[in-house]
Amino acid sequence: MTVEVYSTPTCMYCNLLKDFLKENKVEFTEINVAEDEEKRNYVVEKSGQMGVPVTIIGDEVIVGFNKEKISEILGLQA
Repeated sequence: MTVEVYSTPTCMYCNLLKDFLKENKVEFTEINVAEDEEKRNYVVEKSGQMGVPVTIIGDEVIVGFNKEKISEILGLQA
């Protein structure tokens, strides 16, 4: 299952999310939307939101650091 994290370097919740994924040994692709306008437009279209982080796991789009939902989808302990 692919995990993509759309984030910005200055976002506190983005860093918490990435730390959570690393602690749980979840491989993910990080996309810095502060530097990539094309990806920023893609994630806004996909999520309907301007905020970060946005995590895409398979077909699921999670806006914000929703530890419970991410844990549920990935089968982790929250």
